[in-house]
Amino acid sequence: MSTLKLNSIYQGDCIQVMNSMPAKSVDVIFADPPYNMQLGGNLQRPDSSIVDGVDDSWDQFESFKAYDRFTHEWMKAARRILKDNGTMWVIGSYHNIFRVGCQLQDMGFWILNDIIWTKTNPMPNFKGTRFTNAHETLIWCAKSEKSKYTFNYESMKAFNEDVQMRSDWHLPICTGHERLKDENGKKIHTTQKPESLLYRVIMSSTNPGDVILDPFFGTGTTGAAAIKLGRSYIGIEQDSAYIAAAAERLKNIKPLADTTLLAPTCKKAEPRIPFGSVIEHGLLMPGEHLFDSKRKFCATVKADGTLITPQVKGSIHQVGAQLQGLPSCNGWTFWHFEDRRKKELESIDILRQQLKQELYAV
Repeated sequence: MSTLKLNSIYQGDCIQVMNSMPAKSVDVIFADPPYNMQLGGNLQRPDSSIVDGVDDSWDQFESFKAYDRFTHEWMKAARRILKDNGTMWVIGSYHNIFRVGCQLQDMGFWILNDIIWTKTNPMPNFKGTRFTNAHETLIWCAKSEKSKYTFNYESMKAFNEDVQMRSDWHLPICTGHERLKDENGKKIHTTQKPESLLYRVIMSSTNPGDVILDPFFGTGTTGAAAIKLGRSYIGIEQDSAYIAAAAERLKNIKPLADTTLLAPTCKKAEPRIPFGSVIEHGLLMPGEHLFDSKRKFCATVKADGTLITPQVKGSIHQVGAQLQGLPSCNGWTFWHFEDRRKKELESIDILRQQLKQELYAV
């Protein structure tokens, strides 16, 4: 195909479809390939009822060699259509993720993280012969070591209550109203992923308007999260029943009207205000005292924007860290000045924000 039709599902073999797509045409790939779970016979609960496990034909491979060959071919096709600064996510379980990781590295992908999706409501181990399998692994990789990939660090930190997002994600499996079922109440897809997982993947590694390809589209979870976050999707799927369910699901999702709400947070793009600017604009005067919020520490402001105490001297960050015996400190939030009008302490960050408004009208 010479052009891509965005927000569409292409029916067919993912390798063939990807090979027909223009080179370097997608920003991110999320792949949920067959796990090759090698299940032998029915899995029974202690009461002899049958567990609705993954026994679909698409998860059957005659050997590890056959699975490796399949993995190599779809990854080769995916690599060709991924932009040079793009990234790829691959999810798997212990059945396949180690074989997948090896192929990724052999092919030249640069692994950025392995994410552990800890399932808060995992399926129990009914036979009691192993540990309960309560997680899956996502490998996040750049196309090469030199790729200038997207990572919305500040957005993920804000999403996590201003704490760095870690590589262990605690999310439930797909259940309840989100789980797609047929008219008989049977799950349409045995391995449908929760939207919360794809929401986090897409929000962390893409920007609004980016194109996300899912070569194993299933019932369209990637597309659902993409629409909600203002991204474009391309799905590839062989099974007509999955495609029908996905299409019905996606047509009922409306994109956010106010697209300005989709832009990722990026503090690096904000104008930088040095502490010295607060002094030269008269918001604080040399000789004034700064305190921590509990008045345990006190420092004097110098004309050059440094602080001095009987013990240490340096920047607002250095002095705050040394007084606390810490490796680092955000001086803007640590130090406070005496607001004589209010007769209380106020964070010096208020002065920075005030100056930013005056200078840049942000």
